[in-house]
Amino acid sequence: MRELAKPTLMGECIAEVIGTGLFMFIGTACVAALVTTGAQFGQWEISIIWGLAVAIAIYAVGGVSGAHINPAVTLALATFMGFEWRKVPFFIIAQFIGSALGASLTYFLYGPVIAEWELAHHVVRGTASGLQTAGIFTTFANANISYFHAMLVEMSITALLMYCVLALTDDKNGGSKGILAGLFIGIVVAIIGASVGPLTGFAMNPARDFAPRLMIDMLGWGNVVMTGGRHMLYAWVPIVGPILGAQLGAFIYTRFVSPSLPANIEEKIELEQTVSVASSARK
Repeated sequence: MRELAKPTLMGECIAEVIGTGLFMFIGTACVAALVTTGAQFGQWEISIIWGLAVAIAIYAVGGVSGAHINPAVTLALATFMGFEWRKVPFFIIAQFIGSALGASLTYFLYGPVIAEWELAHHVVRGTASGLQTAGIFTTFANANISYFHAMLVEMSITALLMYCVLALTDDKNGGSKGILAGLFIGIVVAIIGASVGPLTGFAMNPARDFAPRLMIDMLGWGNVVMTGGRHMLYAWVPIVGPILGAQLGAFIYTRFVSPSLPANIEEKIELEQTVSVASSARK
């Protein structure tokens, strides 16, 4: 059977732009509807929509780029799963561009509604009150937890997400999930959002968080979006936490779980036997 042609790096990057932009638009537009129109969404509904947005993005571009749609995932795949390091910076740039475009589309469509809501509720961009609408596009820590605690939250939930991504896409782990893998990953995102979303907004993705944060900073929300209204920088939390978490999740799966899968044990035994036979033949 002839081997299928591989997509170009440009094609993969375009796919990452589209995939990241798609889930960002759906997710931020949902939050915009919640904040500005009184849509009847609870934490679970918001989480489900974000999860389904991720699943849709996976189905939309997974066949081209693998649908990383997350710099933390890309870095973890390069560290532990053999993804080419030369592609990493291009994928990450594409993910940031896609995130900015998705959030920008939400701002373009909801901009007048957001402005009217701010006027009616005496919200002033550039002040702490502006965080009410800034939260449409980016994430902030719960007022009752420290930024270090928030970083640990982001690290923990991204480790869980990365572990599940590897487990759900590994055909040796309980058989092929086939087309359902993307949906299962979306469900994982939704479950994480429903359970711990109120703590940090479940960013789990540096591009998802920082690209729109930078965008709204330039659109008038100002430096308050970088600090979260406190006296120290917050923007680093949804960058460092997810990157560390993805590395941790991939480490746990590849070092402790994957080697214990029956299929991998069999492969190891067969390899050792082949090496032993070859060694005996040389003697």
